[in-house]
Order: sequence, then C-alpha cells, then structure tokens
Amino acid sequence: MRTVEHPDLDAVRSYLLDLQRSICRALENEDGKETFRHDAWERPEGGGGESRVLENGAVFEKAGVNFSHVMGETLPASATAARPELAHAPFEVLGVSLVLHPLNPYVPTSHANVRFFMVHLPGGKSVWWIGGGMDLTPYYGFAEDARHWHRTAFAACAPFGDNLYLHCKESCDRYFFLKHRNEPRGIGGLFFDDFNEGGFSHAFGFLRSVGDHFLPAFLPIVHRRKNTPWGERERAFQRYRRGRYVEFNLVWDRGTLFGLQSGGRTESILMSLPPVADWRYDWSPEPGSPEATLYTDFLRPRDWLKEAKA
Repeated sequence: MRTVEHPDLDAVRSYLLDLQRSICRALENEDGKETFRHDAWERPEGGGGESRVLENGAVFEKAGVNFSHVMGETLPASATAARPELAHAPFEVLGVSLVLHPLNPYVPTSHANVRFFMVHLPGGKSVWWIGGGMDLTPYYGFAEDARHWHRTAFAACAPFGDNLYLHCKESCDRYFFLKHRNEPRGIGGLFFDDFNEGGFSHAFGFLRSVGDHFLPAFLPIVHRRKNTPWGERERAFQRYRRGRYVEFNLVWDRGTLFGLQSGGRTESILMSLPPVADWRYDWSPEPGSPEATLYTDFLRPRDWLKEAKA
C-alpha cells in the first residue's frame, strides 16, 4: 500500500455523483416507461448517500444505482482482504454501486461498482486504495454478448497496464463464485481491490475508466435482446437463476457485508436483490435444452477476449 497525504476526495466525490446521474439518465432513456425514485439518507456515524431505484419498467423490472459517502471510527474487517491490520481504524469510503435486473429473461442481469477507501492513521497519515469492477449474469447465454462484454472490459483496463485486464478477469472469476454450488455467478468481467498502483492520479483514472465503460459494455446487449419474445418457461428459469444471485449477495458478497457492518442504510444495501426469485428443490435443466446450455457453455471458464479477437 502507498501512504499518501492528500488524495483529491472532492474530485472523487464529484466524479461519482456525475457517474450516478449519467447512468440513471441512460437507463431511463433505455427503459422509456419509468424513472428513478431518489432517496437521500444520512448515517448517524457520519456521512450518507442517495439511492436511486427504478421499478416495474418496460425494460428493467428493478434497477438500483446508489451513491454513498460514509465515514466512521471503526473500519469493518470486510473492507480490505489484503490489509487486515487496518481494520478498526477511522475510515472514509465513497462509491457508486448498481445492480440491474431486467424484465426480459434474454437480457442479463448486471452489477458494477467503483469505490474509494481512505483509512486515517496516527500522525496525520492516510492509506487509500480503490476497488470495484463489473460483471454480467445471463440467464440465456449468447457468445456475441459475452465477447462484447469482455472486449469492453479490456478497453477499460488497457491504458493502465498490459496485464491488468487478465488480472482483473481472473480475480472476478474467483470472486463471483458460489462455493456452496460449485458454479460461477455468471460470465465474469472485472474485479479489483486494494489497488493504488502508480499513485492517486493513475488509480483514480482507472476507477473512472471502469465507471465510464459500464454503459458501453451493457447497453448494446440490452438493445440486442430486450425485444426477444419470451414466455413462462423463460421467466421461470430467470426466477430460478435469480435465486443463485440472491445466495451470492447474502452469503459471499463483501460489499453487502461491508455495508451492513458499517451501519449503512439496509434498504439501500439490499436494493441489489431481485424483486422475485424462486428456489426449486433438486432441479436441473433437461440435457440439450437452452437452459442447460447456460451451464455447459457459459458457466465455465472461457477466454472471451481471445474468442473476440479470433
């Protein structure tokens, strides 16, 4: 970790608020029916945020885009896997987190977040890092979509290190994995944590790049799939797979845990959950079916970037 005196928190906050606004505008335009409800909140321990949630739209059954800027005297241990010695120190965290649950089962669910962490040390010193990423969770997989998603993820990383995409992709594959199911949550993307390579300007540039590449990665997939006809079979499978999403967020996700441990607003933290989900006892799809193809062709390691270049 690099110890620094004065990263520009005002610039971070300004960017994150602009990111929240621009993503919400784009999603409202895409949905064409509903708009985001704005819900400002404060935290007794310090700071607060603004939750924006769209429900029952024409494209998005539920979409949440949250900004938060919180501070406190005791950093939860879940905030950093690499620096447990910083746990319980005074902290400040800014971030934007979003989860989009589509109505059409042929449109994937997607998640992204970018966060800036600062921990205050004795003597006026501070330690900072960034974390975040973006990942895609299809119900019905399309290789064209997966290749586009990873090609755009690569573009987000390319200016900041030759091997950064590969590192973030592998980290994403490891992180978004349901150990109790022995299966990945989706087709991955990017995940990074405890990152401050190159100093503040470089790391902040990477954070902005990931945030700015989310819409170019996701919206073209929405455009291709949102008008695909679907029926109760597809809807039932979507609800079943959403159950896996719920399991990951409530059992394994460090962001959910950090939000709850740090005294964040529970309603905003759990906006990531889908509006409806199902659990079927000991169910598996029929071999050779479109539902089975998700497991055989997409919920397994693949070098989507290499396939995109082929």
